[in-house]
Amino acid sequence: MNAVVIAVVVMLILSLLRVNVVLALATGAIVGGFTGGLSFDEIIESFTDGLGDGATIALSYALLGGFAVAISKTGIPQLLVAAMLRIVKKEGQADRAALGKVLIVLILLAMALFSQNLIPIHIAFIPLLVPPILHVLNMLKVDRRLIATVLTFGLTAPYILLPYGYGFIFHEILANQMASAGLAIDMADIPKAMAFPVLGLVAGLLIAIFFSYRKPREYADKQIEITEEVVVVKTRNIVFTVMALIGTLSVQIPTQSMIAGAVTGIGILYITGALKWKEADGLINEGMRMMAFVGFVMISANGFAAVLQETGHVITLVEYASSILGDSKGVAALVMLLVGLIVTMGIGSSFATIPIIASIFVPLSMEFGFSTLAIIALIGTAAALGDAGSPASDSTLGPTAGLDVDGQHNHIWDTCVPTFIHYNIPLIIFGWATVMFFN
Repeated sequence: MNAVVIAVVVMLILSLLRVNVVLALATGAIVGGFTGGLSFDEIIESFTDGLGDGATIALSYALLGGFAVAISKTGIPQLLVAAMLRIVKKEGQADRAALGKVLIVLILLAMALFSQNLIPIHIAFIPLLVPPILHVLNMLKVDRRLIATVLTFGLTAPYILLPYGYGFIFHEILANQMASAGLAIDMADIPKAMAFPVLGLVAGLLIAIFFSYRKPREYADKQIEITEEVVVVKTRNIVFTVMALIGTLSVQIPTQSMIAGAVTGIGILYITGALKWKEADGLINEGMRMMAFVGFVMISANGFAAVLQETGHVITLVEYASSILGDSKGVAALVMLLVGLIVTMGIGSSFATIPIIASIFVPLSMEFGFSTLAIIALIGTAAALGDAGSPASDSTLGPTAGLDVDGQHNHIWDTCVPTFIHYNIPLIIFGWATVMFFN
């Protein structure tokens, strides 16, 4: 049996059985290594050597987590909540209700979009922003599945397309892992290759808004106990926060280092006093803990990929797949996209999926004669598939955490299933079309 297939199957089965993903990756690597004829010492050595490749990404995530929590304490989320609550003051007016629904959806969409690139706070804004407005959503009879799809779109589309914030991390992983697999690329080509697949996400969002969930849905207006910290919103802190965000992007773009950007942003908040010195250490630690799991998954995925490369079975798998698929590029592209969907659904992280699939897909795609842009689109789309819809993904766990505080929003049926249908299916279609176009 092929060591790559065995390792991936073991990892997926354990992940689907809700075994911790890090343990699933380590176990899969050990089983795959033994299948590939490696000794235990060789497996451990390869796995350990591979861990270093994910360290930079993990540290970037940790620092961004700290930056996210720091920003959330400046009062910006409270200002947004207050603005949304003022939208609907007069009940019983149809035009007011319609306007309120539109504005709330737009505000949540904008915040989710900004949370990945412009204001890189990831899902930290959801538990601060969503629970306080559930009463308004109930009053407007807004289907919470709509809000879940809106939030998930904002948490996925920006990082896939734009090389800033979390998007820079995604693009950097994609470029580095493709280079490690034998195909060096220019990071500037990634947005070009991923633009059309992202249009698939846009199509899914429009379908959700204007067709799937446009009808009113009744919810019981339950009393929600929300622990709110009294945050004094000072104009100076808002100004300093904006300065920190500008500083983060100004440093990140020329240095191409998310670590340098995050440190710059945190430093500005420290120096200006927007982040109190006596609270800063605890807040940064809180943010790092929030993102620690994702970081460990990405580090472990690099070790997993290193073991598979060491077995030499990647080449064997490529040769076998080439003989089975024949000369059909269309069939090969579709199969690889579906494999990416399965892997990401099991792991729950598109970032952690790239090291696993790049080692297999790059040589296989080159064997089929795909162009560089086509390979970028193929691997980028295959990795992104499943992030929306996976029960273990931050992109679904975050929206559920905010929408289910009163027990009226089911994680699987109200978040995972709607996002899977509206985003993964269009992403497969648009991603496949992109791969074929670039050939």
